Amino acid sequence: MKQGLSLRVSQHLALTPQLQQSIRLLQLSTLELSQEVDQMLDENPFLEMADEAAAREEFGVTEADAPVTQEVREFELTSEMPASGSGDSSSEISSPAAESDSSSEAPLEESWEGDGTVETAPDDSEWGSDAPARKNNNDSDEETDATELARSQESLQDHLHRQALGLRLSDEDRAALHFLIESLNDDGYLEDSIAALAAGLAGEDLEEAEELEQRFTMALSLLQYMEPAGVGARSLGECLSLQLLDHKNTEETRAAMAICKQPMELLAKRDVKRLALACGFADTVIKTAIGLIGRLDPKPGRRFVNVERNLIVPDVLVVKAGKGFKVSLNGEVMPKLRVHDIYANALKQHKGQGGLALQQRLQEARWFIKNIQQRFDTILRVSTAIVERQKSFFTHGELAMRPLVLREIADELGLHESTISRVTTAKYMSTPFGTFELKYFFGSGLGTETGGNASSTAVRALIKQFVASESASKPLSDNQISEMLREQGIECARRTVAKYREALRIAPANLRKTL
Repeated sequence: MKQGLSLRVSQHLALTPQLQQSIRLLQLSTLELSQEVDQMLDENPFLEMADEAAAREEFGVTEADAPVTQEVREFELTSEMPASGSGDSSSEISSPAAESDSSSEAPLEESWEGDGTVETAPDDSEWGSDAPARKNNNDSDEETDATELARSQESLQDHLHRQALGLRLSDEDRAALHFLIESLNDDGYLEDSIAALAAGLAGEDLEEAEELEQRFTMALSLLQYMEPAGVGARSLGECLSLQLLDHKNTEETRAAMAICKQPMELLAKRDVKRLALACGFADTVIKTAIGLIGRLDPKPGRRFVNVERNLIVPDVLVVKAGKGFKVSLNGEVMPKLRVHDIYANALKQHKGQGGLALQQRLQEARWFIKNIQQRFDTILRVSTAIVERQKSFFTHGELAMRPLVLREIADELGLHESTISRVTTAKYMSTPFGTFELKYFFGSGLGTETGGNASSTAVRALIKQFVASESASKPLSDNQISEMLREQGIECARRTVAKYREALRIAPANLRKTL
């Protein structure tokens, strides 16, 4: 075979580093974007947080009224960022003429005169976490940190150890009780058996394992009489039985104790006949006992768990403005960035060997600011298009939601469906009816008798409304809900009703029936 050289022309798509960064920033949530900005601030010396009083300039555009002494442009991202060619970050929906409030404030000139000394106020944090709280401070400006209050919450183990201090126990028994308390899970249950705990400590020594098992058994009996009631249980039935010990010895209490000894599946299904036959009580007594059990706490230790609450900060704000709605970006989630003046000026005069690498870092900082601007610009354009197509929702609520797919917004804005999917993921919009993810406004359509389509979101809201207004003694089945939807002109099969009901976390009809 003879070798030779040949030329061939072909086209292929290559993503530049700038485009890759733009796509990655677009799909990040608000929290992930904040972490990305912090990381970039640490890695890139040319990037810094912009001052509120700093002069604002658009990317690559020199302001006419910029100060003469300023040689390097500042690239700052603010909440007044232009979107889609407009000069305002908010869009007016269904308004003949958009209101433009252009208010330009001159940068404040701060005086830095002084003797160079720095005064620091004493802080209680330097003395450790045992320092007294500031609640007795007479200064009205002091506010208590909510995070510190949450961390100061007493845990379940601390609560039980404090009760154990009042017991007269030997060192061995106190150590056994301490070990059981530390072995509880967040719900207050003892997941491992006494034998398994003893074998784990004793190893292959059978005599020591038997002695430990006896001590753990006695310590468990003490633990189960502590507060909260039901702590130290090894099953749900035992937890409920321990709580019933605090009730009066009535027929309903005895029936509830007998029910707790039966399989929990019978209680979950509220099978009154089988429970009455197994426990030996009348049906009316069993019904009253089930109601008594329903008022107990199946997870007694959960109240002591320090649950971290994740607050959702909306990226887009929608408020009613006249007959329409105004869509604007949330300035609180938009990072204010600019290129560092001193370092950029120094780079202009630098002619050493490292000038090329520093120039590349400066270009990365400019790309990063521009990509963040483009990210929020795309979010605003997509949100505006969503509000324009879902006007009925913002006026009447979720029952008026219309079918909407990603392709419609993509065709309207000239973007790809994957871009719309990235924009609507983990981005939230604040509306008059609450805060929703942007994906919430997209839904498939169900056929109607008139030949139109009904949004699946509206159908789910209608199912929720039907269940809320049903009779407690005769709940609606999936077939009945399907017939009611058909009466409303919506063709929805029973399987579809069951799927929507499960998505709404609504129990079946037999479990919704109240006694």
